Amino acid sequence: MSRGSSGYDRHITIFSPEGRLYQVEYAFKAVKSSGVTSIAVRGKDSVCVVTQKKVPDKLIDPSSVSHLFKITKYVGMLATGMLADSRSIVQKARSVASEFRHTYGYEVPVDYLAARLADQAQVYTQHAYMRPLGVVPILVGIDEERGPQLFKVDPAGYFVGYKATSAGVKEQEAESFLEKRFKAAPELTFDEAVQTAISALQSVLSEDFKASEIEVGVVRSADGGAFRVLSIAEVEAHLTAISERD
Repeated sequence: MSRGSSGYDRHITIFSPEGRLYQVEYAFKAVKSSGVTSIAVRGKDSVCVVTQKKVPDKLIDPSSVSHLFKITKYVGMLATGMLADSRSIVQKARSVASEFRHTYGYEVPVDYLAARLADQAQVYTQHAYMRPLGVVPILVGIDEERGPQLFKVDPAGYFVGYKATSAGVKEQEAESFLEKRFKAAPELTFDEAVQTAISALQSVLSEDFKASEIEVGVVRSADGGAFRVLSIAEVEAHLTAISERD
């Protein structure tokens, strides 16, 4: 019997002799093949997500290309991977959030939303007529009881909360950078969280970005917990602060 992937990657419901589901592994590879790296950092009163902004064609309006999505006023999503697939996840997340608000009368908690998206992703690994989506959603928000929340969901249906995390091409390098930064368990201010996330992205990609080349999304207590995308001027101010510090 062949020990390679031959034959075992044709159906998502068939385990290889090594116990692997190749179609699920291919979904993880699809996230990396997007060519984008994303970073998320949780501070003491805020959460920041940063990703590259790549416009593939000079004729495309840059304002129409984004990996950041507002799920509710208070919950944001950074989707790393295939943009077409990410829109499906965003639609599902908005539907779940709206249904939760209608049923219970208050905003959906970030961990509940992450659990629902993870449930859907896991179901997609069970049926031959479905395929896993090639997207890793990172959800951010501020919980009334627990404070800043940061969750990541993968194509296999696993989700967990993080102090800081990464997704995409340079995921391993970024997480090594963040592990060193968080070794002393710092309580980061808003500015420190934003600048740590941007610095991590610059470090792992060995690039100095222009403000138009990255997207930065934040939630912070001082803004009432609302999710928003920083303007180019605000991003430029943080880039200047990083360069002056270094």
